[in-house]
Amino acid sequence: MNTPISWIKAYVPDLDVTAQEFVDAMTLSGSHVEGYEQKDKNLDKIVVGKILTMEKHPDADKLVVCQVDVGQAEPLQIVTGAKNVKVNDLIPLVLDGGKVAAAHGDNNEYPDGIKIKKGKLRGVESNGMMCGIEELGSSRDFYPEAPEDGVYVFPVESGVKPGDDAVKALGLDDVVVEYEITSNRVDCFSMIGMAREAAATFDKSFYPPVVTKTGNDEDVNDYISVEVKDPDLCPRYTARVVKNLKIGPSPKWMQQRLASQGIRSINNLVDITNYVMEEYGQPMHAYDLSTIAGNKIVVRRANDGDTFVTLDGQERKLDHDVLMICDGEKEIGIAGIMGGENSMVTDSIDTLLFEAACFDGTNIRLSSRRIGLATDAAAKFTKGLDPNLAMEAIDRACQLIEEMGAGEVVGGAVDVYPNPVQDKKLPFEPDKMNALLGTEVEPEKMLYYFGRLGLTYDAETNTLDVPSFRQDLNCMADLAEEVARFYGYDNIPVSLPRGEATVGKLPYDQMINAIARDVLEANGFSGGMCYSFESPKVFDKLLLPADSEFRKTVTIANPLGEDFSIMRTVSLNGVLTSLATNYNRKNKIARLYEFGNVYLPKSLPLTELPEERMKLTIGMYGQGDFFDLKGVLEELTDKVGLKGQVTYEPESEYTFLHPGRQAKLKKGNLTIGFIGQVHPEVCDNYNLKGEVYVAVIDMPTLVMLSSFDIKYEGIAKFPGSTRDLSLVVDKEIFVGQIEEVIKKCGGKLLESYKLFDVYEGEQIAKGKKSVAYTMTFRAKDRTLETSEVDGIIAKILKELGKLGIEIRA
Repeated sequence: MNTPISWIKAYVPDLDVTAQEFVDAMTLSGSHVEGYEQKDKNLDKIVVGKILTMEKHPDADKLVVCQVDVGQAEPLQIVTGAKNVKVNDLIPLVLDGGKVAAAHGDNNEYPDGIKIKKGKLRGVESNGMMCGIEELGSSRDFYPEAPEDGVYVFPVESGVKPGDDAVKALGLDDVVVEYEITSNRVDCFSMIGMAREAAATFDKSFYPPVVTKTGNDEDVNDYISVEVKDPDLCPRYTARVVKNLKIGPSPKWMQQRLASQGIRSINNLVDITNYVMEEYGQPMHAYDLSTIAGNKIVVRRANDGDTFVTLDGQERKLDHDVLMICDGEKEIGIAGIMGGENSMVTDSIDTLLFEAACFDGTNIRLSSRRIGLATDAAAKFTKGLDPNLAMEAIDRACQLIEEMGAGEVVGGAVDVYPNPVQDKKLPFEPDKMNALLGTEVEPEKMLYYFGRLGLTYDAETNTLDVPSFRQDLNCMADLAEEVARFYGYDNIPVSLPRGEATVGKLPYDQMINAIARDVLEANGFSGGMCYSFESPKVFDKLLLPADSEFRKTVTIANPLGEDFSIMRTVSLNGVLTSLATNYNRKNKIARLYEFGNVYLPKSLPLTELPEERMKLTIGMYGQGDFFDLKGVLEELTDKVGLKGQVTYEPESEYTFLHPGRQAKLKKGNLTIGFIGQVHPEVCDNYNLKGEVYVAVIDMPTLVMLSSFDIKYEGIAKFPGSTRDLSLVVDKEIFVGQIEEVIKKCGGKLLESYKLFDVYEGEQIAKGKKSVAYTMTFRAKDRTLETSEVDGIIAKILKELGKLGIEIRA
């Protein structure tokens, strides 16, 4: 969006700042300024001169010597070769030491303009240079009255006099500011919107155009009727009629404002529609009323396969989703994009139909892309215009027509607006806004800011009335942003964010998951992600009995196929399938893990959502065995604060595991998970050979049991006492049973124990094995006596004896 500061000053007349001050302040108040261009940056010392006399150059046929009045005591002598000037012409003149813009082809060579000095032309002194429009940094596109090759001559009606600032007289003393407007600030895609922002930023009075009533005593409904068949795509359609048209040039002020926007003046009617579109951000369109069959406008969808010739002479292919403006017989325009060739305005027009409407932005965007036609109007409609803007804009256009004497406006207006948009009401909550911003802005000051933006306060209901053009204000946080913009972001004190989420760490359950990932990846496992959708055939592959609880599943209503028809209740299938893929692709070693939910229905048929439980599933083959995987699980449980608290109890209930090589992980009566070797038959079902080991951890249980309440203990001050025990036990006895006895009998004096040897061989009786432990005992307050340690060892041996365990001879 480009906005000339001169145009902004038309609505904020007290604005008196430099270009740099303007862009700096607008940026700080939230209007993202991309940059600005100073139109007269390469122009200096250029004044209006009046040619008093012209004489032929004594030594050059194509040059003339002029005496020019520039408002000084004495006229200046200027030598020129221009053929289009004559005595009494008022022309722009650059004085000695001034600057002009380089011709378009020389911009790179003279980026800062060309300096003019007095000198002699063929022996005759010249004290300056008469200027063409290109040397003033513009072109004939915006000043069509300028000669194609010659000096610019001010029209008689311009009112300039010798010595005036020629740059200002031509409207070239302007600054055009370029903004990046976000899509939620539709109101800022207009001069009035940006002027309102400027007035609020600089705390100046804002004077929008005063739209006066226009129209004769006739009734517009006698000229035209409007029917909107698709109000979802056209929430509002307004129309007015102007007759007895007088097409001609626009006044200079309008031409200059349009030129500052890069819009070339065409004639008064076209210029008015362009002007109002820039001023209000409301596109408008004009039709020749004599071409509208039945004096009726119908807004409806096109038919699939229709074609339509637009104003640019191109034939466009239409479909049912393109909204059309039609008359009683035919299409006459593509709504919000471009009018039709069959209703175009020509110089012979007598009666004009003005249209200002609001169309659905999404539909306009999609239609524009489908038919391959992008216009300024379509770009504005795409943003989502305020429907309440249409009537004010069309009244403004009619007002300009009357003021410029371009026609006679017919009284009244057609306004099809079935569902008017009402202003929003938002609660005024200064305490919440201050808490959000970290400020202490007084409520009165907040209301002052809101008043500058066009919001009004209702003290009885403690609410703010938000005008419909501010579509971006919908909640307290939006209002707080407005306070921050005008209070000044640089004035908001530095403060720490508040709330639990600002501690800067993961939630507790995610922290446990992260620890588990670190342990597994440190041990060579790779993370994976498996499908939650599975086939009922999985249960047979896992050898689950027919009455297994795991067969009670959530069935998907619209599955991709039978292989994805249920939600998984067992997490093993995905990991085993991935291990099989690795095995069949000749990977000798594979270690995988997955965090994923299982879905356990609370009842069937479903009456409520199933229970979702996060499972950590681990699988491996190749290097490693049951005890390697058990070691990984011990490291994991140690890391989450369960060191020495988890037991491994032999089990045989899991049909998918080897009956003699499986165990449950337990803490007290709670089961954390299980570990084991995959049943050989299950391996065959998955086309896996060799030994495969898996473990499944119930993460909610692990999270619940985990603890990081670790207390620091100082370095021991007293020496420890170490004892070794070599024991002969039955093979059926697990070392875990022995360790439970050691911990129980060792009490507080037992500092540590470690299994360092397991032996089976000729020196050990059949059915027996030898295990050896080293134990360290230490007291915190004294040096232990030998008798104390001997007593503990005796107690341990006595308890072990109850299990048939003896000291190895």
